[in-house]
Amino acid sequence: MEWLTPLVGAYAAAVAVPLLVLLYFLKLKRRQEIVSSTLLWKRAVQDLQVNAPFQRLRKNLLLLLQLLALAAILLALAGPVLSLQRGPGQRYVILIDRSASMNATDVAPSRLADAKRQAKVFIESMRSGSVVSLRDASDHAMVIAFDGRAKVMCNFTSDRRRLAAAIDAIEPGDGVSQLGEALTVARAFSQGPANETTSNPRSQAQLILFSDGRIDDLDTLFIDPEEMIFHAVGQSGDNVAITAMNVRRSYEQPDQIDVFASLANYGIEEVTRDVQLAIDGDVRTIRTVAIPGRTEATADQEFTPGQIAVNFSLDHSDDGILEVRQLTPDALDCDDAAWSVLAPPKRLSVLLVTGGNSVLESALQACPVARLDPCTPAGFDAMDRSFQQPYDVVVLDRYAPKELPRGCYMVFGALPSGIDVNSPGVLENQMIVDWRTRHPILQYVNMMNLFAAESVALDVPRDAEVLAEFNESPAIVLVRRNGSTFLLVGFDVLQSNWPFEPGFVLFCYNALDFLAAQVGRTEQAEVAVGEPIVVEGAGTPETAKVVSPDGSEVELASDPGGTFRFAGTRRVGVYGVDVPGQSQRFYAVNLADADESRIEPRSDVSFSGVTVAAEQHDVQRANVPMWPWLVLIALALVCIEWLAYNAKARI
Repeated sequence: MEWLTPLVGAYAAAVAVPLLVLLYFLKLKRRQEIVSSTLLWKRAVQDLQVNAPFQRLRKNLLLLLQLLALAAILLALAGPVLSLQRGPGQRYVILIDRSASMNATDVAPSRLADAKRQAKVFIESMRSGSVVSLRDASDHAMVIAFDGRAKVMCNFTSDRRRLAAAIDAIEPGDGVSQLGEALTVARAFSQGPANETTSNPRSQAQLILFSDGRIDDLDTLFIDPEEMIFHAVGQSGDNVAITAMNVRRSYEQPDQIDVFASLANYGIEEVTRDVQLAIDGDVRTIRTVAIPGRTEATADQEFTPGQIAVNFSLDHSDDGILEVRQLTPDALDCDDAAWSVLAPPKRLSVLLVTGGNSVLESALQACPVARLDPCTPAGFDAMDRSFQQPYDVVVLDRYAPKELPRGCYMVFGALPSGIDVNSPGVLENQMIVDWRTRHPILQYVNMMNLFAAESVALDVPRDAEVLAEFNESPAIVLVRRNGSTFLLVGFDVLQSNWPFEPGFVLFCYNALDFLAAQVGRTEQAEVAVGEPIVVEGAGTPETAKVVSPDGSEVELASDPGGTFRFAGTRRVGVYGVDVPGQSQRFYAVNLADADESRIEPRSDVSFSGVTVAAEQHDVQRANVPMWPWLVLIALALVCIEWLAYNAKARI
């Protein structure tokens, strides 16, 4: 037996019990009346013969019943708890999964809400630090919420109210579920002080996991079988999700938009769904598709959801927010839609700065550009650099000016300054030995026979992307610096055999296509859940405002370089960034995670070589509060006392 508030009961007893007994010591003060006979008033006459205000305490059933009722009430005030736990006080780390799958509503109102409810029941069963216990020490716990990242909601404490408030403060998210960081934090906090030994039971924390088991990094984690208790949350695995979406503008026809979406069915039965395409809330088309059911895992094959691809094609010559949504509500709504932010179509304009290179000019003219302007180095130096250049891509042929405005550059045989790329010397007779065939710039480009009689040795920074290599130096490098993108070709094409290869024109085509996409990066963005939104080159404003999908607003402050960073992309949807003096920018945050959309709860979680089975039942109370029973006993005694008083009055 434990007492939550023993002092309250003791103080109340010190006041109430003496007052009740004192009432029975006091003598009643009766009014004097003249009667004809005192035969029936002997008791009254005896009282009149006593002059003292107090009387001797007699046996009284009413007093006994009142004392018992008062004792029951006082014991209830002391907060008695019947403890069903034994042994020394324990330490617990409560791990609550708040990833996207925990928003499923197959358990009302949601899995996360049910996990929080069970966690609070567990906390209520702990032996509190404020308890005066006759046997056991107090229990301590900490609360950690996790999705892709871990967040400590409350450090170790025995205060149940503080722990319950920490659990209530856990907000849902739409990110993936990873337990590694949460385990690292839990073990770091659960280590006892330096003077404690590992044999001390208080230095060993029990992990209490509330999750549906859909955790990505289980195979990379190590855990003791007795270290964790797993409470599985969730009932059903039926869900239809948009697991991928890609939106492209045709390079040849910029007004044409192609939309590719992939839908997955995690249920057993085939389902029919209506898929809607809308731009800025304007519904363009609705298509009905049948999605097959899932394929269960067997010894020969893995689990595979039923999948189907949906393609849309439409014309749209402006910017906007494109949405693909499946219209039938299901248990998880954060994967029912995906968004993409459309930039207006780019009519690519190219400036060629060269002292004379008809081969390069002819290759660029073969590409679908709206404008190609040749220019000499002297003419480029005479241009006004104070305004934003009207060209999407600038091609520098054997020319490297000292200063360049922000933009996209393709550079042949020279090194611009200020991009952290140096040249230790000049190389001769170099052959391409390796290249990245899967990179968009070199896709379908055969560089096997490329030979350069003379090239510039490149010493590139660690964050540069090397696309092709000579024997002794990188040959083609992609570098991003100060908001600009540089595609560096370390040799003069006229000093190589590349112009005679069909891959040269294809390289120019791919490079312009890739750099054109970089031009639109400041106007559109699609980020994953939890990935920060970065607005670079905002200029002089020091503050900006972010509007979340739910309509809430957050003020941002820029760093010294004029860059705004917003890390609160925990929910899917479209975020708007308002920078003073500039047009509003939009960023789409999509789930698009096939593993997270598989919401079927697991009956166990398998770590590296260790399997922890889920508990068969929800969390049960380990401590039973006794005050309700004491209150009922007090009420029953009061009723008995009332019956006894009325019976005595009638007698």
